[in-house]
Amino acid sequence: MGRTSDAREKILSAARSLIELRGYSALGVAEICKTAGVPKGSFYYFFESKEALALTVVDEQWAGQRRAWERVLHGGAAPLSRLRLLFEETEAGQRAGQQSCGTVAGCLFGNLTLELSNQSEAVRDRLQGIFEAQVEMVESVVAEALGRGEVSVTDTRAAARALVAQLEGQVMFAKLYNDTDRLGPLWANCLALLGAPAPRVSAAGA
Repeated sequence: MGRTSDAREKILSAARSLIELRGYSALGVAEICKTAGVPKGSFYYFFESKEALALTVVDEQWAGQRRAWERVLHGGAAPLSRLRLLFEETEAGQRAGQQSCGTVAGCLFGNLTLELSNQSEAVRDRLQGIFEAQVEMVESVVAEALGRGEVSVTDTRAAARALVAQLEGQVMFAKLYNDTDRLGPLWANCLALLGAPAPRVSAAGA
């Protein structure tokens, strides 16, 4: 049983890495198994198709990301501080990925949305659910900030959608230009979307 479980994890790990680096459509089952170091028969023992594998990769990626988002967004800091930490951790993750493999991987969910939303209804539905969950998590923090008078938006759901879109868009530009500095304006842009005052810059030596 241990070896069987190990084979499944190897397939998932290989698929996740290959999808991040090259996308989904160009990959074949044989290449995934070769990268994983497992026989091709092992693939079909665990997954009935490449689409089923992709859905599992998405689910596992979201499970990990959701835990990270909940840790940050449900923390004890002020609401805007929690949002800022979310963006900072996203940027740090992209920088770490670039240092590891030489390229900015971008967001797995955003990458698959661009590639597969018109090809796989199952993947489209799964990704829609993930982005809606992200919006709900962000909206609860925006609503808290509004209640404290820290932002001026009135439609918290629309504001949360704009923040998630801003995050995805900036990550996409970082991937396009292979430049994590593209993530630099993210927080200032988000403050503007929320109608929050920009942070004050202290004078030198103050």
